[in-house]
This record gives sequence, structure tokens and C-alpha cells, in this order.
Amino acid sequence: MNTILKSTTNEVKITTDGPITIIGESINPTRRKKLTAALLSGQLDYIFELAKIQIETGADVLDINVGAPGVDEETMLSQVAQAVAERFDVPICLDSSNRAALAAALKVIPGKPLVNSVNGEEANLTNLLPIIKEYGAAVIGLTMDDNGIPTDPEVRLRIAAKILERAAKLGIPAEDVVIDPLVLTVGADQKAGRVTLDTIQMVRREFGVNINLGASNISFGLPDRHTVNQAFLAIGVSAGASCVITNPEKLTPIIRASDLLLGRDAFAARFIKDFRKRQTLDLISDGAQAKP
Repeated sequence: MNTILKSTTNEVKITTDGPITIIGESINPTRRKKLTAALLSGQLDYIFELAKIQIETGADVLDINVGAPGVDEETMLSQVAQAVAERFDVPICLDSSNRAALAAALKVIPGKPLVNSVNGEEANLTNLLPIIKEYGAAVIGLTMDDNGIPTDPEVRLRIAAKILERAAKLGIPAEDVVIDPLVLTVGADQKAGRVTLDTIQMVRREFGVNINLGASNISFGLPDRHTVNQAFLAIGVSAGASCVITNPEKLTPIIRASDLLLGRDAFAARFIKDFRKRQTLDLISDGAQAKP
């Protein structure tokens, strides 16, 4: 199954056949004081810098979240999304549950964006799905509902079914709904990773839709988080995830290696291209640092 996203002239295909689509997560002010300050001041140069490095290191799509204390989300989401879309020809993922902010942004950005996200809560579905249909966007559906995030993969599967059913009733096709099985930290529950992986497999088997994976929560509170994130991404891709919201600067190599080992990279072309590109970027970075 293919989920098509578009920018001004570029098209990105999230596909259940692979390779993995990378959604860059860095334009998100959570724990980023410098980004929060940029949003509050309206100075976007730092945001453009984040966009540029993510694209250079492997991002196919850019997630944009402006939710921070003191930030006018209804104004800034559309402003930032439009400015980024004008400068970088990649699809945009609008990361907000604010209906008014989404409506303002969906009006001004080109192509076919992705909305991150809806979930199984009744109010959320009622509030957000109609506007996603109105503007022809694709959407990520989180497997949580009014009772929170279930610890049973069967319950998460039922929430995925609910989201897909409600979307279909509004005329949003299954290929435009990417299910996110959600990830909780294994530091608090050793079975959390297994529940997510089981959910991935069950959703793929039952509905055949694309599945998004966000890896960073899995390692929260643990030492050596990068190693845990790498391992979980590789296992998640093998289980059936078809796109990931992550930091491409750190995790593109493991994603490219996973695609290679799963037989989705003919003659290792993507893996080698990414390796050479990173070598070039490292040389440029080293040269810039060496200048007096």
C-alpha cells in the first residue's frame, strides 16, 4: 500500500514494500530552548538550519511542531510551515492537534501534507478528521483513546480499526491513514517494546496499511539511549514499520542498513550513497571548524 505525500514539485511515497521513509523530527521545541526562542522572536533562520541539515542527512519529510509556552500556534504553525515549504522542496508533516492551527497551515502549504496526528479519542476524531478530509491531507493515527495508551496489542489493534473506519466514513481512504502503534519506555515496562512490535505485526496483517514508528520514547530514562534507539528501529523496520519519525542526523545509517539487510536496496546503492554523502558532510564540517 502506498501513501503519497507531495511538496511543490516533489513526491514521497510511504510504502509497505519499503524502503523506509524518514520524517525528520527536529523542528520541535520540546527540550529545545533555542528553537523556542526562535519561535517566540519570529526569527526563522535557526529553523531553516534545522530543516537543511535534516534533509542533507536523509529526511524525506519534515515534521513541524511549534507548540511551546507563549507561542501563538495558530499563527506560527502556518508561518513556519509555509516558510519551510517555500525554501525546501520536501513534503511537510504538520504536528499539531489544534484544529484552527491546522486549518490555517493546510490553507497555505503546497502539495499534499501529512498531519501528525489523530487518535481514537472521540472528541479528537470528530474535531480533526473533517478538516483533514477537507484539505486532502494524509494523517497519522495513534493507537490511544479516551482510556489512554493500552498495554494490550489487541486493544491497540481495535483502536486502529476505529480510526480507519471513521476515516473511511468521511471518504479518507486507507492509504491516506498511517497507523502509529505508539512506543512507551522499556525503562518503566520491560514489555513495552514487545507490545509495540506485536501491534505493528497485527496491524499490517489485518489492514495492510503503512505504519509509523517513533523510536525515541523507547529509551527514555535509560543510559546509552542511542544504542537502544538503534536496536529498536532495526527490529521495528523488520516487524513492518514503513516510516519513522526520528533524528536523521543520528539514525539514518541504521535505517539504510536495515533496508539493505531486508533486501530492499539493490546493489546496496542507497546505503553506499548515504555513506559517501555523510563522508562529504563530515569533511565540510571538519574544514569549517579548522578555519581560523
